[in-house]
Amino acid sequence: MLCDVTTPQDLDDRFRETLAALPAAERRRDPADPITDDAPLTGAQVLDLFDAQVTSRQLDLAGRWLRSFGEGFYTIGSAGHEGNAAVAAALRPTDPALLHYRSGAFYCLRAAQAAAASPSGEPDSATDPAPTGDPESTADPTAGSDRRAGSDPASTDADSTADPDPAGPEPAPAGGFGAYADAARDVLRGMVASSEEPIAGGRHKVFGRADLAVVPTTSTIASHLPRAVGMGLAVERLRRLDSAGRRTGAGVRVGSGAGAAHVPWPPDAIVVCSFGDASVNHASATAAFNTAGWYDHAGLRIPVLFVCEDNGLGISVRSPEGWVEATLRAKPGIRYFSADGADPVRAYAVAAEAAAWVRRNRRPAVLHLRTVRLMGHAGADAESAYRSPAELAEDLDRDPVAATARLLVDAGVATGEELLARYDETGWQVRRLAEEVLGEPKLASAADVVSALAPRRPVRVARAVADAAARASGPGAGARAEAFGGKPPELTGPMTLAQSINAALADGMLDHPQMAIFGEDVAAKGGVYGVTKGLRDRFGPARVFDTLLDETSVLGLGLGAGLAGMLPVPEIQYLAYLHNAEDQLRGEAATMRFFSQGAFRNPMVVRVAGLAYQEGFGGHFHNDNSVAVLRDVPGLVVAVPARPDDAAPMLRTCLASAAVDGSVCVFLEPIALYHTRDLYADGDGEWLAGYPEPGAWVAGHVPIGRARVYRVGSADDLTIITFGNGVRMSLRAAAVLAEEGVGTRVVDLRWLAPLPVADIIRESSATGRVLVVDETRRSGGVGEGVIAALVDAGYVGAARRVAGVDSFVPLGPAARHVLVSTDAITDGARTLLAR
Repeated sequence: MLCDVTTPQDLDDRFRETLAALPAAERRRDPADPITDDAPLTGAQVLDLFDAQVTSRQLDLAGRWLRSFGEGFYTIGSAGHEGNAAVAAALRPTDPALLHYRSGAFYCLRAAQAAAASPSGEPDSATDPAPTGDPESTADPTAGSDRRAGSDPASTDADSTADPDPAGPEPAPAGGFGAYADAARDVLRGMVASSEEPIAGGRHKVFGRADLAVVPTTSTIASHLPRAVGMGLAVERLRRLDSAGRRTGAGVRVGSGAGAAHVPWPPDAIVVCSFGDASVNHASATAAFNTAGWYDHAGLRIPVLFVCEDNGLGISVRSPEGWVEATLRAKPGIRYFSADGADPVRAYAVAAEAAAWVRRNRRPAVLHLRTVRLMGHAGADAESAYRSPAELAEDLDRDPVAATARLLVDAGVATGEELLARYDETGWQVRRLAEEVLGEPKLASAADVVSALAPRRPVRVARAVADAAARASGPGAGARAEAFGGKPPELTGPMTLAQSINAALADGMLDHPQMAIFGEDVAAKGGVYGVTKGLRDRFGPARVFDTLLDETSVLGLGLGAGLAGMLPVPEIQYLAYLHNAEDQLRGEAATMRFFSQGAFRNPMVVRVAGLAYQEGFGGHFHNDNSVAVLRDVPGLVVAVPARPDDAAPMLRTCLASAAVDGSVCVFLEPIALYHTRDLYADGDGEWLAGYPEPGAWVAGHVPIGRARVYRVGSADDLTIITFGNGVRMSLRAAAVLAEEGVGTRVVDLRWLAPLPVADIIRESSATGRVLVVDETRRSGGVGEGVIAALVDAGYVGAARRVAGVDSFVPLGPAARHVLVSTDAITDGARTLLAR
């Protein structure tokens, strides 16, 4: 009997009652025949959908059982959403999928598809345990550029103009639980935090496996959608490239040599991403829809199928009636399809229709899949606080697993008794597997937990830089000379910081054929400060391009591109704007290796113009001095080049680390130093530096986490530890102190994450007096990390900080009251020396 909270026992009892009450059909139907006269699925294929759905349902029940005695750690289930098995069936097992947390049936079906695929990656119709839709493997790759009549993305009549697969899938025999056992074991291992779990290794319960082309998503509120758009854009761009490599097997190799990228999906793959109805309202979802539609309007192709699974609830908050449909239909440039998840045949037909349309046209679409939510949001969710018994009963009447069972019995493919036997057998097998995984090991130490977070292989990174130098001075010398117009940068004389970064980006583009530079104003304008000037002309609009004005989308494009095999270098125009999109770095970029044990990675070098000291311009939004949000992201590399002769080698290191280790790097460029030429006096040119020729790149290599030390005078009296604009001010202060007989070591950290702790300790101990010059804020600033490193190392000398005030940076001369100055550094040093 239904109570005011739908418990696992309620759901199980109701399902059994439903099957027991189903009358047998008058005659049996051959499972090889269509389930109904005009259905695109055979009876056997619907049985496979049923088995996938039942496996998912039994996993939900097992999750609650495990939690009941403290051995399960995740109870958000898929009950009521099992209609997504039909979506999986309509896709190819090589279509990359980013799945939200109610995707159990999709995952089970995808695992069965992949297991049945032949070694070439194409489904074997003779043994395929589940239908695979859209067999148009020979679709014209240029078809997406033709806006034919009836393909207007604003149209909402999907039935009248979409292009369903006329042939339908090949017949397939019923698979039983054996086809889904591996998937069930994966999910159960995630529930109990087993270190044997194949994707996250016990770090989190996610749906993901590299061999299934299922990319783990680390959030539930649509933060993976911008990545999906980036993947779609990258898949399409790489598909159109045809350089030294050629497509082979299931993937594409773009370019040649050490810089080549292997794209893990077929050239005609589409990207699918699922999310809940409440997530439609999230800023990340809005950004993704807008970006996909924006690019479609601009004529660029992004083959992404968004799947909104609409159960009408965001935990306890209802989606207003009709809101989700109205919202999705209104998205410009995105084709709308709709289906009921409780109708497996229709859901499959519409999903196949949508997938075929996206695959053929290489354009985005959304499938609005109506579902229900059974057993609440999670195990601790008391639905009685916000739902009536009548509402719960209504949802139970739309149970998608019962609906599939009813279809099978009405068609004469099976009896209710037979289906109940399959249900019980699956339940017994799932419980048996649950008992097995209970004994598997858990992560046993902090080292185990962080092992997959952000590997550092400095020797390989150094070797990659050496290899790049060898190519630039050897077989690539001609192309390099041509790219630089016959005059390579090492022959142009002393450079500013901006010019050095520009030259290093060009060298990076030459060495990494999969590298792309993009962001607001970076192409035609060459960046607000001219840092990317001329790069589009040298390397073309496919590799250097402008994006729409949205930082979430810029980073999402980078995340997806990196996952697809590219080496993205997105630009965030100002540091203050990064905060609009920081979750794309924290929740998506930095966690990918952590939650996939390195099976997936999103290498990326994010260029950010930032920090303060722009004279007479901008106020806070163009002089943001806050980096705390970057420094506490585990595994993130944060580089701050102060001088031109550091900028190029540090950028080469970041690119090499991204390519070798899959690192996510933030290259924070001090705006005020971009065009600085002088150090001590006007016209001295001492902030300029020559660009090294490739033969000098190895000797000048800057490893991640190594500081640079300047010695002024005897260098025995004081150590100043600083970075960015602080380096120039500290050197000026050191010159003043030298006239007073004080010898100073100025330590440029260069890397804010990881901090160069060994260099900090060594140089501090050498003098016993440390002045930390921190242009960021006193609270949450870099200086706190430096002081903490000294304390942790047992440093016993004197220490003092000069830091920015805990304030936003105001406009005009008022900024001088809250920012560090050369005079403040000099005075701070004198106070420290007087102790």
